[in-house]
Amino acid sequence: MKIALVAAGAGPRFYCENCARDDSLLRALAVRGHRVSAASLYLPPIADAAAPAQPLFYGAVGLYLRHRVPALRAAPRWIGRLLDAPPLLGIAGAMAGATDAGGLADLTLSMLRGEQGGQAAELDELVAWLAGMRPDAVHLSNCLLLGVARRVRRELGVPVLCALQDEDTWIEALDPAGRAAAWQILRERASDVDVFLPVSRWYGRFMTGRLALQKKRQLVVPVGIDSDAFTPRPEGLPFEPPVIGYLSRVCERLGAGLLADAVVRLLEGGRFPGLRVRFTGGGTPADGALARSIRRRVARAGGRAEFVHSFGQADRARFLSSLTALSVPVPAGEAFGTFILESLATGVPVVQPRAGGFTELVEDTGGGLLCEPGSVESLAGALGELLSDRDRARAMGDRGRDAVRARYGVDTMAVGIEHALERARTLRRSRR
Repeated sequence: MKIALVAAGAGPRFYCENCARDDSLLRALAVRGHRVSAASLYLPPIADAAAPAQPLFYGAVGLYLRHRVPALRAAPRWIGRLLDAPPLLGIAGAMAGATDAGGLADLTLSMLRGEQGGQAAELDELVAWLAGMRPDAVHLSNCLLLGVARRVRRELGVPVLCALQDEDTWIEALDPAGRAAAWQILRERASDVDVFLPVSRWYGRFMTGRLALQKKRQLVVPVGIDSDAFTPRPEGLPFEPPVIGYLSRVCERLGAGLLADAVVRLLEGGRFPGLRVRFTGGGTPADGALARSIRRRVARAGGRAEFVHSFGQADRARFLSSLTALSVPVPAGEAFGTFILESLATGVPVVQPRAGGFTELVEDTGGGLLCEPGSVESLAGALGELLSDRDRARAMGDRGRDAVRARYGVDTMAVGIEHALERARTLRRSRR
């Protein structure tokens, strides 16, 4: 089957779970014999493995400037290509404004309106490229791309799938009026998709309420990883001293500061002398002040905070193998938590808030402990409990690794997409 994946690129500045998922899915579908083409929107994709070059549409620099300066929409296309040259896209990816929703409500709404928005020329180019690919199905990497779906479905006449993973974090960061308008447009545009693919049961329930989705038009397809790329430390988990890790964008919203506070609490308690905390996942220039603050706070308490700046798949595997435990204590939770799978595949147990999709993932794998969201005391207590019982920590890591290998592989994710395509065809037949 020929499948076209349309995905939003995030650039190289920080670890993007959705980008890692899309890269893994492309390769897994190809291994299963499908012919897969991919297009990136906004910024180039960051692939963990060598992959064919992907065409870029709606380039971030040109998109923003044409939206702010409508006269540029009539400019020759070579000007748009110049605006989206790699050096300028690199600058855009480095800027917080390219990856954060604040101040971008009007552009977000315009994109969601698709053919009725201000990016008609860009949409024409993408649809023409897809038509040239002649796919049997089109897969959108998140529902913020729903503005594309209506024309794809009408002009190509093929099933449209759409993954659901953490779109709410972007929408909820908009101003109140923009937030309400975005959810309304998404509810209206949801009918342009055949089957939605939430990455967890919790997120499926959450988005059902937001988008008024029917259960028959949903299929939970959890993220899968290549567990063979993550191997446990040969000598086992380090405990002298113990090392706590964090793998995600290093920012306050995702709990980096909260983890630092918990580490300080553990150090001040005197039970874990020499305790280290390691961060990787990158960030934007706006996140730099937090990293400096973390270093100072942990050092004053007698510990050490380290920041690892390379976070490709091989880098992440090496990073994780140096840890005793991992925690990314996002107070609000997330739809899934791919970093949990990667940590457990390495045999490293996790401590996560009892929030969002974290709860079902930790409980399903048995690979860690849950704590109260946003509570330094609860987080420090759970981490201390894990670090104090070496046998239990090792057993959780082993149990989690077995669960990831059995239920969260890339092939399992690809099979889920195949089941979704079959459901889409069945739903189409029932409407005839």
